[in-house]
Amino acid sequence: MSLFWNKFVRPALFALDAENAHELGMKGLRSGVSRLFAGKAPKFDLGPIQRFGLPFSNPLGMAAGFDKNGVAVNQLADLGFGFVEVGTVTLKAQPGNPKPRMFRLPKDKALINRLGFNNDGAEAVADRLRKLDRKCVVGVNIGKNKDVANEEAVENYLATLEIVHPVADYVAVNISSPNTPNLRELQKSDSLEMLVNALQARNREWGEKPLLVKIAPDLSDQEIEAAVDICLRHEVAGIIATNTTISRTGLETTDVERIGAGGLSGRPLAKRSTEVISTIYKYSNGNLPIIGVGGIFDANDAFEKIAAGASLLQAYTGFIYGGPGFAHRINSGLSRLLKERGFGKLDEAVGSGIRLS
Repeated sequence: MSLFWNKFVRPALFALDAENAHELGMKGLRSGVSRLFAGKAPKFDLGPIQRFGLPFSNPLGMAAGFDKNGVAVNQLADLGFGFVEVGTVTLKAQPGNPKPRMFRLPKDKALINRLGFNNDGAEAVADRLRKLDRKCVVGVNIGKNKDVANEEAVENYLATLEIVHPVADYVAVNISSPNTPNLRELQKSDSLEMLVNALQARNREWGEKPLLVKIAPDLSDQEIEAAVDICLRHEVAGIIATNTTISRTGLETTDVERIGAGGLSGRPLAKRSTEVISTIYKYSNGNLPIIGVGGIFDANDAFEKIAAGASLLQAYTGFIYGGPGFAHRINSGLSRLLKERGFGKLDEAVGSGIRLS
């Protein structure tokens, strides 16, 4: 079936506008058709994985942005994903940025998107997840509405957190998308301190759920270290590294300027996201769990991020290019690589490529 996918289905989807293809793919997922192309589901057999008090069947999750509204969680679990991060979800529903707003760069195995947090709103997504007999860990990624000024961001995030808190296994705070004006300003130390402090205080009042912060790859090492310090002091459960990049350096696609603004994901992000992971791991002395995301296309990519300090992984663009069998290939390949390198379980490999002082 993978040959049929590669020769016929993917070329047909790639002939469509990227967002239209995504919507068609989501219909295929929800109908169950995608499972026909997924192949056999090998188990990740290197022992149980526990992260921030949650059990994961395998280390690979679907990154936020793919299933924004929580409509295909179990179907993604059936394709081999150990967890799904729904969203980004905002307090009020919003349509996102004008179309076209999603573009493929096949020469670079990359995507550019400027979707802009298009979603059904927190109430609708929470209601959907409440009714779901879920097959995997489900995180909810939250962001601020486009029409909310940064001065009012804390209250906007708090209101969204209150709604999704009961239905989320963990909550990811998105302050790093380049597609909502001024959102990345919330990564600055003073703003991040205020936001994380408020969210954690309310989180504890409601019965503490793991709270994670998602950062951009475009931060300097000094800015990354400041974010790590804030997360450690406020006992944040982990960091997701990284979101998309605004950089266009080193692309093979020659006319990328015609696309305009947006976040770049996929293969060109792999090296930088791994660098950010290792910076977080070293600065936190391995004490802050990291979900590594950016440019994972095969098991070797996955292992590089684990060795750099990631204790879980996420993918999105690799799945778009790799098709329904992607998660099974990553999990089985990573399991094989770990055994070949003498690791008895995943935890032994986390940060194995980094020397801590």
